[in-house]
Amino acid sequence: MTKRAKPEILAPAGSMEGLKAAIAAGCNAVYIGGNRFGARAFANNLDQDEMLEAIAYCHLHDVKLYMTVNTVLKDREIKEALFSYLRPYYEAGLDAVIVQDMGVLRFISRHFPKLAIHASTQMTLTMGKGKEFLEKYHVNRIVPARELTLRELCTMRRETSMELEVFVHGALCYCYSGQCLFSSMLGGRSGNRGRCAQPCRLAYSVLDENHNTYEKESFVLSLKDMCGIEDLNKLWEAGVYSLKIEGRMKQAPYAAGIVSFYRKYIDR
Repeated sequence: MTKRAKPEILAPAGSMEGLKAAIAAGCNAVYIGGNRFGARAFANNLDQDEMLEAIAYCHLHDVKLYMTVNTVLKDREIKEALFSYLRPYYEAGLDAVIVQDMGVLRFISRHFPKLAIHASTQMTLTMGKGKEFLEKYHVNRIVPARELTLRELCTMRRETSMELEVFVHGALCYCYSGQCLFSSMLGGRSGNRGRCAQPCRLAYSVLDENHNTYEKESFVLSLKDMCGIEDLNKLWEAGVYSLKIEGRMKQAPYAAGIVSFYRKYIDR
């Protein structure tokens, strides 16, 4: 694991505007989706020309770009589309891809051996003991399951030398580590294919065991956003390498504002 004097601030970018705003605010890296295979299909994702421009822009400002390839793919998509999709970005110096699907993980490690791979939080990694398996597929960073406690993160740090990237700010998925089937069951739009309709944000009536209304029209599945600003020292001491901000569906001023907030306190 590369040593850093300070943790990496990893900013969300749902558009080129958001990417530039996050960089101006002081992030060290951004994560963004291309026009395929990303978990935020409804963001203003970049087409090929825009992504190549974004990679060059990031490197000009000494910022890394991690591209999301973090949906579950169909076999034919892996065989017919993934190589041609990734090749231009690989050749342009893409810093890493964020991956959930095990088939995608194997494919990328075989065909793009010099491309760093970050194991997505959707892999539900709760321990560092799987490092031998991940390392043979060129994974150099783990994004642990979001539900881990600080103590569990410390244990994971002792079990692996891989970089740890932890969500510190923004919205949380109600389902374990984001592996939700609620949207696909309710409306035929799968979050695991990047098309979550966010049904957990809606109001629901809660019934008791007799099917009588226990609580009417409340947001029982909608979690509060997290803010880890008070835990920065603890996370750094626990060995967390990268502080990840959620929000690729948010506007550029959000990314810039949150990044500048964390930049200020990390620099202190």
